[in-house]
Amino acid sequence: MSARRPRTAWLAGLLFTAATASTLTAAPAHAIVGQPVNDSFAFTAKLDIGAEGNKHGCSAALVAPQWLVTAASCFVDDPAQGLKVPAGPLAPSLKTTATIGRSDLTRETGSVVDVVELAPRDDRDLVLAKLAKPVAGVSPVNISPNAPISGQDLWASGYGRTKDEWAPDRLHYAKFAVGAVDKTTIGLAPKTEGTAICQGDTGGPTFRDVGGRFELAGVNSRSWQGGCLGTDEKETRTTAIDTRVDDIASWIQTTTAPRDLLKGKKWTEAKHLVPGYFTGGAPGGSRHMDLFVTWADGSASIFQGADNNDPKYPFTAEHKISGSGWKGAKTVSGGNFTGSGSDGLMVSWESGEVTWFSHVDQNGFSKEEQLRPANATWKDYATLTTVGRYTANALRDDVLVVWKDGSISLFPDLGTNKLMGEIQLQKALPAGTYITQVSAGEFTGKATSDLLVRWQNGSASIFPGVTPSAKPFHDEIQFRLADSAWKNTLSVTAGAFAANNRPGDVLVRWSDGNLGLYPAVDAAGTHGEVDLLK
Repeated sequence: MSARRPRTAWLAGLLFTAATASTLTAAPAHAIVGQPVNDSFAFTAKLDIGAEGNKHGCSAALVAPQWLVTAASCFVDDPAQGLKVPAGPLAPSLKTTATIGRSDLTRETGSVVDVVELAPRDDRDLVLAKLAKPVAGVSPVNISPNAPISGQDLWASGYGRTKDEWAPDRLHYAKFAVGAVDKTTIGLAPKTEGTAICQGDTGGPTFRDVGGRFELAGVNSRSWQGGCLGTDEKETRTTAIDTRVDDIASWIQTTTAPRDLLKGKKWTEAKHLVPGYFTGGAPGGSRHMDLFVTWADGSASIFQGADNNDPKYPFTAEHKISGSGWKGAKTVSGGNFTGSGSDGLMVSWESGEVTWFSHVDQNGFSKEEQLRPANATWKDYATLTTVGRYTANALRDDVLVVWKDGSISLFPDLGTNKLMGEIQLQKALPAGTYITQVSAGEFTGKATSDLLVRWQNGSASIFPGVTPSAKPFHDEIQFRLADSAWKNTLSVTAGAFAANNRPGDVLVRWSDGNLGLYPAVDAAGTHGEVDLLK
């Protein structure tokens, strides 16, 4: 975070002024006191609630392209009488406008959008606010999958008052330490003297910085506001209470998931569908796998994996990748090549060059590295690739390559060996028995990845536990016969799309442009198909 100007005090306003000196309260907010912020915290939104001459302000956080999360107390007539709004969804009773992506309110950057719908929680001071249209150019903040821990540091940001400004024109931020963590709340204490959460910051985000990636832990709910402009000078307390979000991440993602996210896309023009943990999920965590897609025009998208149990809605957002450089990609495979919790991509280009990106997320790519220079071997003979765990290495993935003549090679531990140490798993096959599509998954519970194969004749098979020492195609489990409907598939992709315990779901892209998901494929074959575009 660069270009931050120091400030003597940072006061984030979350609740309204305390009714008495001994009462912790929540109130309509105006702004946060602290250091002015650059665009790093662009997911922080400013809310203007009410008509001209009778407005109050709050802060919020963008959690999906068309949704904010904020405090329910921003929308009640008298927070002293309770923090709940009527059960939703419902339109706000007062006109509400959100400004997102504008850390300096004197500029015209970002978006100004009306709030059209509220979806409140009935167990805490929290509400989801739907915008009239999606916001472009601002990445939503990720919902933390982990509960805050006492003593942990969290950032807070907002547009509330400072110690000397009633309505600042800059977003501010400060660092707080977590105190007591209860079922629905988090206690906060400022890390530096002169810092507090003030009026105007109600509903603003508190979040942790995980290697430059922000995870939302809570939203501002109540504060003593010691030192904030307009507060009794005798009030010196600066602690605050936030509303937790980690334990309701699934509800947030289910509520905010666009129901038409996959519809309207020309899936016949998708060139590569690549599963992976690109946007912050992790194997065994609450988030499903993401899907990296390249399109015929050379553009690319990442469809962010959901955190819910509904296989009908496996993704929550589309992150479009700028540029058109993917036109020349022949094969694209995703996997963990570095042993970290984040996946990258291996790409073989039409020129025969092979490169990789060790890390990919919604914000871009790591530096591209060359694995093989352009050569005829990869240009003319490598037809399919898939990444999986085929060796004893439990941290980094291996690469399996299907060649033009039907032979198969294994390149172990891409991150270390860089496509060296080739192991031939299968010699050339007779004509007519070639693999048309291949994907690695976990269907049988073996120690290594299984292969899902769609053959040239339209049949489909699972081959359990591929290893360098065993025959690559042993113990075949056939679940689609020759000339089955699967001969009409453009691609079959294995991943953790419906649940996140294992990559055992199969996403099928059909030649008519439809998408189908088969949850929990196992040795018994596929189960019922879920039509993702219906």
